[in-house]
Amino acid sequence: MSRFVKLLENFHRLPFEERQERLAQWCDLDPQELQILRGVNALPIESAEHFIENVIGVFPLPLGVATYFEIDGRDVIIPMAVEETSIVAAVSSTAKWIRKLGGKITTESRGRLIIGQIQIPRVERPDATVKILNQHKLELVVEANQVIPGLIARGGGVRDLEFRLLPREDATGRMLVIHVMCDPCDAMGANLINQVCEALKPLVEELTDEKVGLCILSNLVDGRLAYARVELPIDEETGRGIEEATQFAKTDPYRATTHNKGVLNGIDPILIATGNDWRAVEAGIHAYTSRTGKYQPVTDWKYGNGKLVGEFLAPLAVGTVGGVTMLHPTARLSLKIMGITKAEELARICAAMGLVQNLGALKALATVGIVKGHMKLHASNLALAAGATDDELPRLKAELTEALAREKRINLSRAKEILEQLRTH
Repeated sequence: MSRFVKLLENFHRLPFEERQERLAQWCDLDPQELQILRGVNALPIESAEHFIENVIGVFPLPLGVATYFEIDGRDVIIPMAVEETSIVAAVSSTAKWIRKLGGKITTESRGRLIIGQIQIPRVERPDATVKILNQHKLELVVEANQVIPGLIARGGGVRDLEFRLLPREDATGRMLVIHVMCDPCDAMGANLINQVCEALKPLVEELTDEKVGLCILSNLVDGRLAYARVELPIDEETGRGIEEATQFAKTDPYRATTHNKGVLNGIDPILIATGNDWRAVEAGIHAYTSRTGKYQPVTDWKYGNGKLVGEFLAPLAVGTVGGVTMLHPTARLSLKIMGITKAEELARICAAMGLVQNLGALKALATVGIVKGHMKLHASNLALAAGATDDELPRLKAELTEALAREKRINLSRAKEILEQLRTH
């Protein structure tokens, strides 16, 4: 048993203090950092005042860690800020299962470019305008890069321009959209690319004699994709069941939506924990899955020759520098726990997490069903909601678990009823 696995053994059953102690050992956390994890100055009001307007307080979320992950041959503990019962437990269990079976999780990055859009709403001379822009492309790229000298110094910058003529939906002519392709290095790059697009507006209008409309980034970042692959030996019944669940999602967008929500159950909590824009990533992933004209699952699972293979490919524009990521104490600490400094590394971990989370859900659906495991973990929430004291919680949770096994369902009313019985006996 490796030191990593030994450190995580029965992690979820340990007292809070020992979980922190083991995390500190692996991630080399100091006492001050452990205090941040305890909620002490996790986000000072003074900092919150600079993040948004009309601040009245802060809203804490539980911060857990997904365990047993080995990604690209590296052991990694993954912070997840999330409120939904069973997400952390399910993905940790699935990662442990993959490790036990000798499965492999591998990832890669495909492209580094984000996209800014400069729109000419009604282009009067479409072909001539595109020709002019192509002739002056180098001049436009040079002008763009003068706006972002800091990014150029870090090795990034605008790399190319693309020109797209689109028929207007109102059938009143054509629209020209200029795509500004930029490498933001380890930043998400939204503010950078917006500045670049605005700066290019006067020159575009001067060169083309056309009127520019919107200048704004796109969250469909298909020039910056993250890929993850899971490969593991598995029995045919389970493997075929997972493959069939994928076919359901490919066939029916109603199922595909829930399928993809399960993938994002894994990705969003990492983005939140690291101060990234989870809304932008979600929008990009949903749009990317619809690129063929039909909403599709973002993962694919196939079984053959005793082996299950799963793949994830989608836009994942994230950052490890700039903005909230570097200003929020817990976000900085989350990156340290994962042992990463590069945006590419974070995107790949997110891709792997989404794929493994999806595998756990599909495995449950294809075998015991989704309710059994979820409701067993939900018993803790029901016990708290029923009003159990600290002394009553362990017994009430045990009674609720037994009731679930007998009755196949539990709810808040049943939890209150059992609690009342415990108090009167």
